[in-house]
This record gives sequence, structure tokens and C-alpha cells, in this order.
Amino acid sequence: MTWKVKFFRTAKGNYPVKEFIEKQDKKAYARIIRTIELLENYGPFMRVPHSKKVRNKLYELRIIGKKSIRIFYTRFNNQYYLVHAFKKKSQKTPKQELGTALDRIKELA
Repeated sequence: MTWKVKFFRTAKGNYPVKEFIEKQDKKAYARIIRTIELLENYGPFMRVPHSKKVRNKLYELRIIGKKSIRIFYTRFNNQYYLVHAFKKKSQKTPKQELGTALDRIKELA
């Protein structure tokens, strides 16, 4: 079974995660696409190191490489929405990045 994965769309019609992915170098881009494909194929059965639950209804795709990238996602109406992406520069997830993801999840509901 494959799971539907969509990009979050802002009120202005932008797709912030898609735009973030398109700005990455070729290697990072390929790793991101591969990890999204894993989400499509395994959905709720994905686990560490590729996916991790952050909070209730908030998960992160973990793209590890020279630069660690995180893509926050949620499940809504039986579909996965990629809501926010950033380059991880420290051990702890910055509150601002987490806040952005949580705000976008509220917009979905």
C-alpha cells in the first residue's frame, strides 16, 4: 500500500517545503526525495533513523548527511502533509522551527 504525501500550501499559495527542497544541492535533494518515498511506501510504519515522533500529531523526516535536514510532517485526512523543513545545526530542535510547524498544522484543520 502506498500513502499519499502532499506539500503544505500557505494561504498565499506557496509551498514552503517544496521550495526548500528545490534549493538543495543534488546530493541533499536525492536524499530528501528518497526519504519522502520511504514515507509514501511505509507510512505509519516508518521508524528511526528515518522518522521520529516529535509531539502529538507531529513527526519529523530525518535526512542525515553532510548537513542534517529535518522535514516536519503530520497525518491529516489519511494523507501526510510536509509542513516545514530546515537544516539542523544543533542537537536540539529550535523552538522557532517547531512553532512554525505547529502553526501550519493548525491551518490544516
